[in-house]
Amino acid sequence: MPGYRVDSVVLLGEGEDNVAFQVNDELIVRFGKESDPAERAGRVRDEGRLLAAVADVSPLPVPKPTFTVAEQGCLAYFKLPGLPLIDADPRQRAVHIDSVAAELGGFLGALHAVPVGQMVDLVDTDDEPMTVWLEETAQIYATIIETVPPVHRPVVESFLGTSPPDGPRELVFSHNDLGIEHVLVDPDEWVVTGVIDWSDAAITDPARDFGLLYRDLGPAALDRALDAYRPGVDVGEIKLRSGFYARCGVLEDMAYGLETGFSAYLDKSLAALEWLFPEGDRH
Repeated sequence: MPGYRVDSVVLLGEGEDNVAFQVNDELIVRFGKESDPAERAGRVRDEGRLLAAVADVSPLPVPKPTFTVAEQGCLAYFKLPGLPLIDADPRQRAVHIDSVAAELGGFLGALHAVPVGQMVDLVDTDDEPMTVWLEETAQIYATIIETVPPVHRPVVESFLGTSPPDGPRELVFSHNDLGIEHVLVDPDEWVVTGVIDWSDAAITDPARDFGLLYRDLGPAALDRALDAYRPGVDVGEIKLRSGFYARCGVLEDMAYGLETGFSAYLDKSLAALEWLFPEGDRH
């Protein structure tokens, strides 16, 4: 960006795959954490192509790359307007969640309607068996059990001892990481202003992202999102598997919040235990 003056650089956030900085309060510069240089460069090039393809089909704004430095795993874009939903006041979030969930349900409907063949060269397939999900979740739970309130532990352990649901009959293209940290909203109008971080996008189970909405926003939001999904699609199986993914995902997010010290992840996960593992429930 010749001639672009840099006045400020601040750490924006860090996840398992990327670390991101904000330049001049307007430009997001993100670096992949993959250690293999060739793999790191390939991921950046692929994500740039992916974002261009997603922009053609998404009803919601997505980042538009301003530049890439593939060998450094770097991708930059001017930030979309809005506040990450994870940073919104939880009370306001609860009041306005119906309209947000409907927008996200329609968004997922548009992505899932894209023929898989159009995206198969841009993303990987993520089709991990449900039994593996359960095994990995049990391992995570063993490391965070002391943080899980005692009232929820028997319900969690009952879930971990129950056979998982059947896997999907077909896979779709999806964001594959649609937690509320990746959804931007206008905090005054409460409309979705963008969806960010497409590094995990994949050909995957259509229930995967619905599970994350259920995990982060609750059962009423899940129902509203499914209502706004794709007309004529039977969402019964999607809803069943969404519950499974939500319960696995909340324990994973708890562990992530504890490991990184990001209190927002731990706080939202503890709140979600109330609807995902209610006292006295048995799975």
